[in-house]
Amino acid sequence: MSEIDHAARETPEPDYDHILRANLERIFNERDAGRRAAALEELYVAEPVMFEPTSVVEGRSAISMVAGNLLEQFGPTFRFTPIGIAVGHHGLGSLQWQAGPEGGPVTVTGADVAEVVDGRIARLWVLLNQPAT
Repeated sequence: MSEIDHAARETPEPDYDHILRANLERIFNERDAGRRAAALEELYVAEPVMFEPTSVVEGRSAISMVAGNLLEQFGPTFRFTPIGIAVGHHGLGSLQWQAGPEGGPVTVTGADVAEVVDGRIARLWVLLNQPAT
């Protein structure tokens, strides 16, 4: 067994479901900027990167701004809801989600895919599903 194989087996897997659900609830559903900033400090590494379909967002404050702008843009009852349980291994986790106004129709679905380093999100890819026709 190589040193890399041995090290990979000794490193415990993070709780992908907890981390990615907390990201949805405490970052992307959080309307209070102060609470969102505190959650970002807890859940993300110091210099995270988020990859959206049309942009690359660098840093905790920029990610907070994106989340706040989304919530403001889509209205006071808009929220993200996880679908199923996050899965992952070897530092990469994925959680499917849907979003829309509370009690209303789903307006968008997708998945968050995260590279997790030492229990925190280092890089996050936001993948959007094509709208149903």
